[in-house]
Amino acid sequence: MKADLKVDAFLGNVALFKDVGAEEIGRIAQATKIVHAQRGHTLFHKGDVANGFYILVYGQVKIGFTSPGGADKVVEIVGPAMSFGEAVMFLDKPTVVYAQATTDSMLLFVSKQVVLDELDRNPVFARKMLGGLSRRLHSLVADVESYSMCSGAQRVIGYLLRGEGASEPGVSRLEVALDASKNIIASRLNLTPQHFSRILHELTVAGLIEVEGRTIRILDTDRLRQFEM
Repeated sequence: MKADLKVDAFLGNVALFKDVGAEEIGRIAQATKIVHAQRGHTLFHKGDVANGFYILVYGQVKIGFTSPGGADKVVEIVGPAMSFGEAVMFLDKPTVVYAQATTDSMLLFVSKQVVLDELDRNPVFARKMLGGLSRRLHSLVADVESYSMCSGAQRVIGYLLRGEGASEPGVSRLEVALDASKNIIASRLNLTPQHFSRILHELTVAGLIEVEGRTIRILDTDRLRQFEM
């Protein structure tokens, strides 16, 4: 029920709607549904037609596809306040990926029609939507570059060092909490789970990290950046 969450207040704090006025937010909130998804629930399948897009309130969702050989490839891990599904919504074509909750999650589903109405009314909203789609495209291009140009170890190190504080001067030790299971992260980095685990092991042997479940302690950020394998 909408009583569980002040939808308009939440939307107003999402990057996509930051500069959108209260009146517009109110209209969007009226056409927004709350969705509860248990772990393992598929929000949409490859081949579905999108009638709107999602914003994650809490939990986690993976976006991916299954290869002809049955292997699962994760292309994005969605966290709280992130949106997904906007691009395919505008195409009027079947989706090429699936979206599945990896933990019990709450989401907002924003209908396509209300988005189209606001795009007609509000150029600021249109620019925000374009900006969000552009950031996602930039991220996908960066992924392709990483898969093509970086070794598996470089991809893992880049993932570990992407967090807050990693680039601050004087910070040599850092604790990183993995935001998903190792299998999902491996798939996101275009690695097999075995290869991902082997890289973590070799970084541990080299005295660069310590691994305890989903917590990874970086012992020397500068040495980790310079590590080659």
